[in-house]
Amino acid sequence: MPEYCVTGGTGFIAAYLVKSLLEKGHTVRTTVRDPENAEKVSFLWELDGAKERLKIMKADLLMEGSFDQAIQGVDGVFHTASPVLVPYDHNVQATLIDPCIKGTLNVLSSCKKASSVKRVVLTSSCSCIRYRDDVKEVSPLNESHWSDTEYCKRYNLWYAYAKTIAEKEAWRVAEESGIDLVVVNPSFVVGPLLAPQPTSTLLLILAMTKGLKGEYPNTTVGFVHIDDVVAAHVLAMEESKASGRLICSSSVAHWSEIIAMLRAKYPLYPYEDRCSSHEGDNNPHCMDSNKILQLGLPSLKTLDQMFDDCIKSFQEKGCL
Repeated sequence: MPEYCVTGGTGFIAAYLVKSLLEKGHTVRTTVRDPENAEKVSFLWELDGAKERLKIMKADLLMEGSFDQAIQGVDGVFHTASPVLVPYDHNVQATLIDPCIKGTLNVLSSCKKASSVKRVVLTSSCSCIRYRDDVKEVSPLNESHWSDTEYCKRYNLWYAYAKTIAEKEAWRVAEESGIDLVVVNPSFVVGPLLAPQPTSTLLLILAMTKGLKGEYPNTTVGFVHIDDVVAAHVLAMEESKASGRLICSSSVAHWSEIIAMLRAKYPLYPYEDRCSSHEGDNNPHCMDSNKILQLGLPSLKTLDQMFDDCIKSFQEKGCL
């Protein structure tokens, strides 16, 4: 039974991935910045099989060599750790761009040193694919399409900018070092909460449901259920035919449509009703997930399923 390392274990995708791998009987190492921070990591210890087969190890995306110990001796590495949604007014270079790009290079450099590692699966994003002037013309977008970093800069889309450069760098390093790399490109990930507090994408959904931001994003984006994203990662690692990039995205919608859908089903909440004026992120498009479906991913869950699961878990955890 292969042993795996999952970076950034408290993240939304990573935590569910750790849970899924433990359920399948694997021994799992996961990295966090502070393994002693009980508030953040204790929910991982409660997962089935964690006491017997989980190791939580210290590593920092910006520290060279800090992943060596966690990666040495494992059969495969899932690199999911990456900062996600950072407010525009921060120093994006330090909080977003550097950890994303340098972190990916640091993890791959540790993989290169570890002769045990047979495959690396990188969590990238559909934001490395859909930001380009000709998106309407080339849609449906597939794995051959890349975001244009100049487009990202023009519209202050720094997350997409960082993820695109990080993924391109990962492919360059993998080619030079002979690493067997497979990349999963999920769209906006939705589903139930596993950690005690929502992070990243779920935090945005919660803020919009509670009307805390003053406006919702002027964004047209693909959405995907966390279960499908985790299954795609496992397929990417374990299916020998998996290669290259793998888009994992269900339906594309504008946030106004999502809010309308939620308001009809859960009318009690004070949803945002004003759309942001931020441009460049609202281009209609569609994503082609055929490649991952042909590898054996069952059909993708619907918008209804993913948002129902999400809202119900917010209710259960007392967030709503």
